[in-house]
Amino acid sequence: MDLNDNSKAKQQIKLYQSFRCALQGITGPILKERNFKIQLAFGLCTILLSAYFQIQRIEWIIIILCVGLVLALELINFSIERTVDLASDYHYHELAKWAKDASAGAVLLASIVTVIIGVLIFYPYLLN
Repeated sequence: MDLNDNSKAKQQIKLYQSFRCALQGITGPILKERNFKIQLAFGLCTILLSAYFQIQRIEWIIIILCVGLVLALELINFSIERTVDLASDYHYHELAKWAKDASAGAVLLASIVTVIIGVLIFYPYLLN
């Protein structure tokens, strides 16, 4: 085994560790965050509804993007809230409140837009 083989092995281990950490970053909020569980449940229901109605490919793409966006924003919100709590040592500060409210607002806005898109997609299927 030459030096390059050893370096490649180390890179593969680092890549594996990166993916493991990223998966822990997803599973942590699934286990600990009520709002993430709610968003995940709505996303799964939407995907099941999409399969039931056999929506078109472009509609699938839009649904998957919307669900993914809301869940990704929920993860960002989770990390911002934890970081602000850590930085503020759990003491109230107006700037901490603004940061946490803004990140939660981003999730809310994406959720509202996603519901509107869902209504536009599913309304014709519900009429039939």
